[in-house]
Amino acid sequence: MNFEHTQERRMLADSLNRFVAEQYSFEKRDRIAASAHGFSTEIWQQFAELGVIGALFRETDGGFGGAGFDIAVVFEALGRGLVVEPLLGSAVLAGEAIATAGNAAQKTVLDELIAGSTIAALAHDEPDSYYELARVQSRAERSASGWVLSGAKAVVAQGEQSDLFVVSARSAGAVDDEAGISLFLVPATTPGLVVRGYPAIDGGRAAELTFNEMALGADALLGVEGQGYATLERAIGRGVLALCAEALGAMEAARAATLEYLRTRKQFGVFIGSFQALQHRMADLLLEIEQARSAVINAAAALDADRLTRERALSAAKFSIGRIGALVAEESIQLHGGIGMTWELPLAHYAKRLVMIDHQLGDEDHHLQRYIALGKQLAA
Repeated sequence: MNFEHTQERRMLADSLNRFVAEQYSFEKRDRIAASAHGFSTEIWQQFAELGVIGALFRETDGGFGGAGFDIAVVFEALGRGLVVEPLLGSAVLAGEAIATAGNAAQKTVLDELIAGSTIAALAHDEPDSYYELARVQSRAERSASGWVLSGAKAVVAQGEQSDLFVVSARSAGAVDDEAGISLFLVPATTPGLVVRGYPAIDGGRAAELTFNEMALGADALLGVEGQGYATLERAIGRGVLALCAEALGAMEAARAATLEYLRTRKQFGVFIGSFQALQHRMADLLLEIEQARSAVINAAAALDADRLTRERALSAAKFSIGRIGALVAEESIQLHGGIGMTWELPLAHYAKRLVMIDHQLGDEDHHLQRYIALGKQLAA
């Protein structure tokens, strides 16, 4: 199989990498990430104008990409710049759910997502879901005019600034049944929806959502009642690929910074990069990063395969990224010495982001167990 990027993807990668390098300096990113807004609306619009958001959607949904390698190209570039704008939540997670399950009227919002005029977010994780996709306690009950939702959602990225939420709630079944999960489109202005924002540890902002007897119309249902699990699995699978590619970009940036430090830092009158022990550690790190790249390529290639092949490749990649990301963070800081921990040095922020990526959409342990379970299904 040929894994070389098409000319269009290479052009997208070049333009996005150049934009991030020239317009998204670490100092600017640090100000944006620490701001009350949590991201830059100006940068967000520039991403839309560059076609970055559109590259994450299929042509049938108004975009011009949407394949696994399109996602990988975009998020690897975003990872190099520690970009905090809501491309993952709006374009990948919520966008895929709407594109997969929405009716014609609901899909009209996709044009607004691609244009950057509307920001959406997936509100699925709950305080005690433990990464289990089917574990949904929020309830959806039918009413005379539509639906009534009660429950809470946790760690909704950029939830304060989102105009629209894709919310999961249980309309039937036990708390951990795959069947019985329904999805709803909930505007941020809906009465009864409470959004509490807070700063995220690795930059940007997140929010907790609560809704108590929140009334929705019948047209809020996204897809078929009780059959939202498959849609969630597809959307979150694309999110896993995006996170893995983002981590790969962050690893490359950490590697480059560490290599530059070894080439310029002197000890005992010589550059420390000439020390054989450090050369061996750096060589091991490069090999691990290449393994991470292979895992991302495998996951991107399997994104449109059958369910078991796709999900195993995604879990394998997320497991590898979790392990290698932590290793890259630790080794890069140690090879820098004490300066590697300072807040002013970008490396510390890359390390923090790599650690937090492991905890998004399932950590290393979760995906190892999931990979094993999927393998047993495949063998059965």
